Amino acid sequence: MLEEIKTAILDGDAEKTGALVKKALTESMEPLEILNRGCIPGIEKAGALFEAEEFFLPELITAGEATKAAMDLLLPELKKTEGSWKSAGKFVIGTVEGDMHDIGKSIVASMLSAAGFEVTDLGIDVPTDRFLDEVKAVQPDFIGLSALLTSTMPKQKDVVDALIEAGLRDQVKVFVGGAPVSSDWAEKIGADGYAEDAIAAVKLAKSTLIG
Repeated sequence: MLEEIKTAILDGDAEKTGALVKKALTESMEPLEILNRGCIPGIEKAGALFEAEEFFLPELITAGEATKAAMDLLLPELKKTEGSWKSAGKFVIGTVEGDMHDIGKSIVASMLSAAGFEVTDLGIDVPTDRFLDEVKAVQPDFIGLSALLTSTMPKQKDVVDALIEAGLRDQVKVFVGGAPVSSDWAEKIGADGYAEDAIAAVKLAKSTLIG
């Protein structure tokens, strides 16, 4: 069953992945085992294949969607099992205001979820005030700001500035990403880090926690 879940994720079959996870849960398989031995190996393998250029962006996207389908079912069950699963941290993510691109941000959200983070995905075209409201409500460890257009990059800075003005900046690590974004830009606007893709984002979040 676990190998089937891993294969379904690699195949990018969200419907089959969800059905297999449901079946595993109804057969009293532990949600943590499903996560650790089925979902995580699947999305990690997809990431490794992408890095090795054996997978391309469409395959990584569908693997991310399949993982999300699994996590939507597993997270509520994991939270019920006190002591067996500990969140790696809370992560709020969204594409900044004026930007309608969703693919890269969604892959990052899926891979963070599979890595054990509690992810709140705000979607696309997210106003600065919405990010602030979510930081106040969720009290996340991290906030991820995606921008796929040069014209929307300044909105990332707006969020950082707004966090400072609201006295919230020291409470959350800010990561930025997107095609036109760079580590130099992250440093310039006062962000804590930059990730060029989903794999780098997970590594950055984990290394920041360890640090």
